[in-house]
This record gives sequence, structure tokens and C-alpha cells, in this order.
Amino acid sequence: MSRRKGRSLAPEEEELWRAVKKTVTPLLPEKAPPQPPPAALTGQPEPRRSLVQMPPTAAAAPPPKPALPKLHPFGKRERQAVNRGRTAIDGRLDLHGYRQDEAHARLSGFLSYAQSMGWKVVLVITGKGRPGGDFQSLHDHERGVLRRVVPLWLSLPEFRRVVLGYEDAGPVHGGGGALYVRIRKRK
Repeated sequence: MSRRKGRSLAPEEEELWRAVKKTVTPLLPEKAPPQPPPAALTGQPEPRRSLVQMPPTAAAAPPPKPALPKLHPFGKRERQAVNRGRTAIDGRLDLHGYRQDEAHARLSGFLSYAQSMGWKVVLVITGKGRPGGDFQSLHDHERGVLRRVVPLWLSLPEFRRVVLGYEDAGPVHGGGGALYVRIRKRK
């Protein structure tokens, strides 16, 4: 709030304002009035400064975190080759009937094993979800929990060191209830 120009505070208002200022901590520190240079006060000439100025030493910055490897989706030809059987699927993991915590542990172990074996493409079967008996349950958004969370897991940093990319499987291998997962080469 700014004060209007042309009006000064009454003595009671000044006293009240000073009391309020003492109880408040400022967001920004008040600027001190500019000080005259010391040479002007003493009448003595200013000491000579060195022409070479050393740059301030910067504190050692912590090393940057290693970047996570990027996920590379299948190319059109690679996907066709897997769909048509020209590229072999090296392993399969069926997660039907597992709870999320069990499925996560099995997926982690399977993908680590696949990488250690030098496999290139694996099939992870999540299922499409358990349909109920009525029409509403077929279109329920809660249907197929693993179908929704496994792609999210494959994007997590813990799987990025193993997973090169993933895609929905073709109709021959389960369609929307399965994923092709490309395995990163072990370094």
C-alpha cells in the first residue's frame, strides 16, 4: 500500500507506524543509504588497485545425475517382423491372476533374467481384465488393472536400465492384453 503524496502523517500516526514496523519482519531487507567513499571522508588518495582481477572461485558443483536411457518404441518394420513371426519372441511372462505387488516383483525378476540371457524381445501377458456378468462391468474403467499399470511400470527408472521399448502386442499374441518388450543389451 502506498502513501498518498502531499499528506504527511500526524505525530500519533508516526508513532503508531513505528510500533507496527517493529513487530513485522520485512520480506526484503531495507536498502541502506549510499555511503560516501572513504577517500572522500579522509581526504587521502585512494590506494591503487591491481589491474588484474581474479575471478571468484566457484564452489564445486555436484556432478549431474546420469540421464535415464530413453525408451525407443518399435519401428513399423520391427513390429511387423514380431507380429508375423520373423523375429522370434525369446520369452513369455504371464501375469494372469497375480496381485499388483506380486506382478511387479515377477516382472522385475523376469526382465532382469531376460537381459542376463541376452534376449531381445519378450512377451508380457497382462490380460484384458476379468469381465463380470453384466453389461456395465464390460465397460468399467477399473477393468484390467495390470493392463493399465504394467506400461507405467515399464516407464519407471528401475526398469529403464533393462527395457529398451514396449508396444501393444499384435492380435496373434494377445492384442491389448499383452505387450512386446524390447530388452536393452547388458553393458
